[in-house]
Amino acid sequence: MGTASVFPGLDPATYRPHALHDHERMWPETNCYVDLWIEVLNARALPPEAMLSFTLTQDFEGDQFTFFKVPLEDLEVLYGIRCTELAIYDRVERHVAEQIGRGRLCLVEMDSFYMPDTRGVAYRLEHGKTTVAINRLDLANRTLDYFHNAGFFRLEGEDFDGLFQLDAPTDTLPFLPYTEFAKFPAAHPAEADMARAARRLLRFHLQRRPLENPVAAFVAVFPGQVEAVAERPFGFFHKYAFNTLRQLGANFELAASHLDWIAPDGTLSDAAAAARRIAENAKSVQFQLARAVTRKRFEPLATALDPAVSAWDEMIAVLERRID
Repeated sequence: MGTASVFPGLDPATYRPHALHDHERMWPETNCYVDLWIEVLNARALPPEAMLSFTLTQDFEGDQFTFFKVPLEDLEVLYGIRCTELAIYDRVERHVAEQIGRGRLCLVEMDSFYMPDTRGVAYRLEHGKTTVAINRLDLANRTLDYFHNAGFFRLEGEDFDGLFQLDAPTDTLPFLPYTEFAKFPAAHPAEADMARAARRLLRFHLQRRPLENPVAAFVAVFPGQVEAVAERPFGFFHKYAFNTLRQLGANFELAASHLDWIAPDGTLSDAAAAARRIAENAKSVQFQLARAVTRKRFEPLATALDPAVSAWDEMIAVLERRID
């Protein structure tokens, strides 16, 4: 098979991530799915800030904050991108090669154990599920160019073989990951049309927000959860922090960026500032969480997130007044 690319000429060695992934941000990475779409849109010269109104719908789910993902309907409304599930009934790489040849981007759940961009976290250390978007697949030379987290990367050789289970025993269960594929339009909407659509989506998602303050709901159980986490092996702390404070903080830093983008006249700057206070408070408390687990002192956590509780209420109040 050939080595076609969805975005020809894109090179991991020279690729520049979007400003939403700048290292100066409080949360330069969010979660694999949203980070991936930020960079796909960046590669397409489209503004990813337009899609972020869904962040207002994040809730506390009892054991975690919502793993926020851009609704596929929003991608179509804003950018004309149609994304849907791709059935996997043959070898994964054959399906991917077919779709790349048609100019479609495949989003595939992969094992981070074989992904060198996760070096120091998961690469060759532990198996974990994560989503990548494959831009170029070269079966003959066993190389892969892919979007993942905050960037665009290449893997090859043994990592390629492991990722697609090319060296697995013949009696191994078939590799059938959840896969989506994105179809891009011949022309995307103009940015002014995107802005109008984004404002409609902001009104829509504001009405879908949690009925009660999700940060307050988390605060009510936070110290007790951390006390239980402290009894687990220390590695579990990282998983708990990722699914609670990181999801909360990253979500609302993106919300702030969306509000700045959608209202460049500053009419939503108060709401954006409140969203950033949530992100900043979550970052600070993540450090307090590590100390609490180490020292087994949990009482200070009871009020540590009070600034974020107040900021969420303020953000919603501003948006209710100014989004018509």
